[in-house]
Amino acid sequence: MKTIMKIDFDKNKDGLVPAIIQDVNTKNVLMLGYMNEEAYNKTMETKTVTFFSRTKNRLWTKGEESGNFLKLTNIQLDCDQDTLLVSVDPIGPTCHKGTDTCWGDKNVQAFGFLSGLEEIIQNRKDQAEGKAPIDADGKPSYVSSLFQKGLNKVAQKVGEEAVEVVIEAKDNNDGLFLDESADLLFHYLILLQAKGFKLNDIVEVLKVRHNKS
Repeated sequence: MKTIMKIDFDKNKDGLVPAIIQDVNTKNVLMLGYMNEEAYNKTMETKTVTFFSRTKNRLWTKGEESGNFLKLTNIQLDCDQDTLLVSVDPIGPTCHKGTDTCWGDKNVQAFGFLSGLEEIIQNRKDQAEGKAPIDADGKPSYVSSLFQKGLNKVAQKVGEEAVEVVIEAKDNNDGLFLDESADLLFHYLILLQAKGFKLNDIVEVLKVRHNKS
C-alpha cells in the first residue's frame, strides 16, 4: 500500500516524522515514536502500529516482543504535514517499563472538571469516615454531612433533585433548569461514591451496550 496522505518525510534529513500515540477512548497520550514512509505504509497495511526504531535502525512493530500491540484506529496529519496523531486501541501497557503510558500515568478516562469534582467528593467521603482531616474551621462540609447521614439520605436527595429537574424542564426558565440539572448531577456523583463507584464505571456499562447495538 502506498502512502495516501501527503506526509512531508523529506522535511528532516533522516526521513522520519514524529508519531504521537493517543488512546482512541481515553484520549490520553501514550507515547511518542517516529515513522518513515515504510513504517507508515506497514502500519496502514497491518492496522498495527509500526515505527522506525532509531536505536535498532530498523522497522519495529510495537509489541512484537511483549505482545502489547497498538491497534490502529485512525491517523491524522498536522497542518505542517510533518507530524502524525495516531489513534490506537492499546493491548496492554504501552511503556516498556510496564506502565500504561511512557510518562508513568494510568490510562484511565478523565472528565476534566468532573474528575476534579469526583476527587473533592472522595475527600469529603474520607472526612466523613474519619480517614481524612476535616477543614480548618472544624465543621464538616455539606457533602461530608450527607455521607454521614447514610446511603438512604443520599439517594433521597438524588430523587428530590430529579423531580426538580422534571418540573423545571416543563417551564421556560432555562437558568433554573440548568441550576437544577447541576444539582442533580452533583448529587448523583455523591450517590455513585456512596455505592463505591465512579463515572468510569458508568461509562464502561455504556460502552458494552453500545458495542452490542
